[in-house]
Amino acid sequence: MTPAQDPFYIVKDEIQDSIDKVQDTFNQWKQAPENTGEYVHLTRELLTTCESVQWQVDELEKAISVAERDPAYYGLNEAEIGKRRNWTSTARNQVVSVRRNVEGGKHKSSFGHSGNPSELGRSKQHIAQDNDDFIASESDQQMLLMKQQDDELDMLSASVQRIGGVGLTIHEELVGQEKLLGELSLDMETTSNRLDFVQKRVAMVLKKASLKGQIMMIAFLVILFIILFVLVFLT
Repeated sequence: MTPAQDPFYIVKDEIQDSIDKVQDTFNQWKQAPENTGEYVHLTRELLTTCESVQWQVDELEKAISVAERDPAYYGLNEAEIGKRRNWTSTARNQVVSVRRNVEGGKHKSSFGHSGNPSELGRSKQHIAQDNDDFIASESDQQMLLMKQQDDELDMLSASVQRIGGVGLTIHEELVGQEKLLGELSLDMETTSNRLDFVQKRVAMVLKKASLKGQIMMIAFLVILFIILFVLVFLT
């Protein structure tokens, strides 16, 4: 199996890239002023990345231990196993060294070996002032964030109230329309009943009237029409 196909070398390259990035970040961390946002951010990033790389190295060492039980099965020999062990040990030492330095923080030698108490006092005062400024800045940011959240909650509350008012108006409109529909339905029912009554009365009258009576009624109407025609057009 070629190195390009061997899973060990694939994982090794990924871990090495992570270690190189840790070293670059560590150099930035060493140059960053203490008690600043950049310093805090780089510290957290380094500790998180170191922990991740250490876990990857641990998993790689477990895989080497499995292969060490039967090297021939995996196409390996004792020299290759030892070479891989040496690399993981070196990688672990690099990461552990960076992590210890970061966890210990930066201690400038001038603070520990300065023979001038006044300079040491001024340095401590400067550090204390930086700490106070950092805490005040963080406090201001928290207050600003809380104010923004309060404003957003007020806007949300106003929106909910507006939606509630619109819902109440719609409810009132629906109640009014339901009332109008009820009254219209009642009027239609009353009118229908009256029409039924009239139809029944007309049918009853027509049924009672004889054929002779109907002829007389038609003749009377014809005579009445002739009389009205003569009065209107001949007089």
